Amino acid sequence: MRIGFGVPQFGEAAAHVEDTMRFAAGAEERGAASLWTGDRLLAAVDPSVGYGGGDTVPAEFRAAHDPLALLTAAAAVTSRVQLGTSTLNAPWYPPALLARHALTVDRISGGRLLLGLGLGWSPEEYDAVGVPMAERGARLDEALDVCEAWWHDEPVAYRGTNVAIAPSHVEVKPHGIPVYLAGFAPRARRRIAERADGFLPVVTPSVQDLDRAVSAPWAELRAAAAGAGRPADAVGAVLRVNLPAGSTAADAVGVLRRARERTDVAHAFVDLMYLTGDCDTALDLAAEILDGAGE
Repeated sequence: MRIGFGVPQFGEAAAHVEDTMRFAAGAEERGAASLWTGDRLLAAVDPSVGYGGGDTVPAEFRAAHDPLALLTAAAAVTSRVQLGTSTLNAPWYPPALLARHALTVDRISGGRLLLGLGLGWSPEEYDAVGVPMAERGARLDEALDVCEAWWHDEPVAYRGTNVAIAPSHVEVKPHGIPVYLAGFAPRARRRIAERADGFLPVVTPSVQDLDRAVSAPWAELRAAAAGAGRPADAVGAVLRVNLPAGSTAADAVGVLRRARERTDVAHAFVDLMYLTGDCDTALDLAAEILDGAGE
């Protein structure tokens, strides 16, 4: 199994963003297969919708940095690891600018970008970027349309509800950017089956039923992809392991071993956000997880 890690990005780590490149280079040297960033803009003081179905937003989200900028920095000091977003909230961004930014990261990294896209959950974040949250699904669809045209067509032309691109020359194209999508609502599942390269399931150490959390929804997505005329294996998966505060490297190793034994997942990454904001400690944890999961 390929094992990666979230780049220190939030909370305490945000105050030391200069360590991004040191963590990226150190994780690759220790054997990590991938590096990942997430997308948080702000943490409302009185959120109308809390994180994960709760009433609050984690304190770690009060400080954050741009996900694609961090991956650009990581690309500059690595040569092998895959660089992924899990997830970038696509509706926040003008689709043409998103397509160009992702293309640039892909070119700088030599084709190592995996673009994971999602919708987010915070009304306050949508208000801050001036995008109606009620339109988020439609805007994600439009972003996917524009990215497909921007990355493959020459000339590029598109007309949608919010975007109009006159026939235009965009002659720089990516090496090839796989797009993975998050979400389990019916429309999100149809979107993944019909047009994504994969999906992004999430588990914590407390999740024991990996069939229900990972294998069963993945099988349904592959069957739906086949029903839509695509190869069943067109839909891949990268498993995200979220470690709650108080977790240990051994907890992550346990999840990774169970995933390797009980699922077909071949790529997973561990988010260390709630464990530490210190670069050296994060690198030590990464090494311990890699050593333990590889036994």
